[in-house]
Amino acid sequence: MQEANHKKESFGQIINGDTPVLVDFFAEWCGPCKMMKPVLEELHKKTGDSIRILKIDIDKSPAVASAFQIQSVPTLILFRKGKPVWRQSGVLQTPVLEKIIEQYTINQ
Repeated sequence: MQEANHKKESFGQIINGDTPVLVDFFAEWCGPCKMMKPVLEELHKKTGDSIRILKIDIDKSPAVASAFQIQSVPTLILFRKGKPVWRQSGVLQTPVLEKIIEQYTINQ
Protein backbone atom coordinates (compact mmCIF):
# COMPACT_ATOMS: atom_id res chain seq x y z
CA MET A 1 0.00 0.00 0.00
CA GLN A 2 1.14 3.50 -0.69
CA GLU A 3 0.32 6.91 0.67
CA ALA A 4 0.00 9.62 -1.93
CA ASN A 5 2.31 11.99 -0.05
CA HIS A 6 5.41 9.89 -0.83
CA LYS A 7 4.80 10.19 -4.52
CA LYS A 8 7.32 9.65 -7.24
CA GLU A 9 4.37 9.25 -9.57
CA SER A 10 1.57 11.81 -9.50
CA PHE A 11 -1.94 10.82 -8.50
CA GLY A 12 -3.00 11.24 -12.13
CA GLN A 13 -0.22 8.98 -13.38
CA ILE A 14 -1.15 6.29 -10.86
CA ILE A 15 -4.88 6.20 -11.61
CA ASN A 16 -4.33 6.45 -15.38
CA GLY A 17 -2.04 3.41 -15.45
CA ASP A 18 -2.99 -0.03 -16.75
CA THR A 19 -3.31 -1.49 -13.25
CA PRO A 20 -6.67 -0.87 -11.50
CA VAL A 21 -6.31 1.39 -8.45
CA LEU A 22 -8.38 1.27 -5.27
CA VAL A 23 -8.14 4.64 -3.53
CA ASP A 24 -8.98 4.89 0.17
CA PHE A 25 -9.81 8.47 1.13
CA PHE A 26 -9.31 8.64 4.90
CA ALA A 27 -8.49 10.93 7.84
CA GLU A 28 -6.28 10.28 10.86
CA TRP A 29 -9.08 11.33 13.22
CA CYS A 30 -11.64 8.95 11.66
CA GLY A 31 -12.42 5.83 13.72
CA PRO A 32 -14.01 3.82 10.87
CA CYS A 33 -10.98 4.68 8.69
CA LYS A 34 -8.75 2.91 11.20
CA MET A 35 -10.95 -0.19 10.77
CA MET A 36 -10.19 -0.17 7.03
CA LYS A 37 -6.41 -0.46 7.46
CA PRO A 38 -6.29 -4.22 8.26
CA VAL A 39 -8.94 -4.87 5.58
CA LEU A 40 -6.80 -3.14 2.95
CA GLU A 41 -3.65 -4.91 4.16
CA GLU A 42 -5.40 -8.29 3.81
CA LEU A 43 -6.73 -7.29 0.39
CA HIS A 44 -3.20 -6.33 -0.70
CA LYS A 45 -1.88 -9.75 0.40
CA LYS A 46 -4.63 -11.50 -1.58
CA THR A 47 -4.45 -9.40 -4.75
CA GLY A 48 -0.71 -8.75 -4.94
CA ASP A 49 0.25 -6.61 -7.92
CA SER A 50 -3.04 -7.12 -9.79
CA ILE A 51 -4.38 -3.95 -8.16
CA ARG A 52 -2.78 -0.91 -6.57
CA ILE A 53 -4.10 0.34 -3.25
CA LEU A 54 -3.55 4.00 -2.53
CA LYS A 55 -4.40 5.81 0.69
CA ILE A 56 -5.11 9.54 0.54
CA ASP A 57 -5.41 11.60 3.72
CA ILE A 58 -8.11 14.18 2.98
CA ASP A 59 -6.55 16.64 5.44
CA LYS A 60 -3.16 16.49 3.68
CA SER A 61 -4.60 16.40 0.14
CA PRO A 62 -7.72 18.58 0.25
CA ALA A 63 -7.57 19.41 -3.46
CA VAL A 64 -7.77 15.73 -4.46
CA ALA A 65 -10.54 15.11 -1.93
CA SER A 66 -12.45 18.10 -3.28
CA ALA A 67 -11.95 17.06 -6.90
CA PHE A 68 -13.67 13.74 -6.16
CA GLN A 69 -16.32 15.35 -3.92
CA ILE A 70 -15.40 13.32 -0.86
CA GLN A 71 -18.14 14.08 1.67
CA SER A 72 -17.39 11.39 4.26
CA VAL A 73 -14.56 9.08 5.17
CA PRO A 74 -13.66 6.39 4.57
CA THR A 75 -14.62 6.59 0.91
CA LEU A 76 -13.26 4.01 -1.51
CA ILE A 77 -13.06 4.64 -5.25
CA LEU A 78 -11.93 2.03 -7.77
CA PHE A 79 -10.28 3.48 -10.88
CA ARG A 80 -9.67 1.76 -14.20
CA LYS A 81 -7.56 3.63 -16.75
CA GLY A 82 -8.26 6.94 -15.01
CA LYS A 83 -12.02 6.54 -14.71
CA PRO A 84 -13.88 5.85 -11.46
CA VAL A 85 -15.83 2.62 -12.01
CA TRP A 86 -17.06 2.07 -8.44
CA ARG A 87 -17.38 4.18 -5.31
CA GLN A 88 -18.68 3.65 -1.80
CA SER A 89 -18.36 5.26 1.61
CA GLY A 90 -18.09 3.32 4.84
CA VAL A 91 -16.26 0.27 6.11
CA LEU A 92 -16.24 -2.83 3.91
CA GLN A 93 -14.84 -6.27 4.62
CA THR A 94 -12.15 -7.96 2.51
CA PRO A 95 -14.43 -10.56 0.81
CA VAL A 96 -16.82 -7.80 -0.30
CA LEU A 97 -13.96 -5.73 -1.73
CA GLU A 98 -12.54 -8.78 -3.50
CA LYS A 99 -15.88 -9.40 -5.24
CA ILE A 100 -16.20 -5.74 -6.24
CA ILE A 101 -12.66 -5.65 -7.64
CA GLU A 102 -13.26 -8.87 -9.54
CA GLN A 103 -16.55 -7.55 -10.91
CA TYR A 104 -15.04 -4.30 -12.17
CA THR A 105 -11.60 -5.44 -13.31
CA ILE A 106 -11.87 -8.93 -14.79
CA ASN A 107 -12.63 -8.99 -18.54
CA GLN A 108 -13.26 -5.28 -18.83
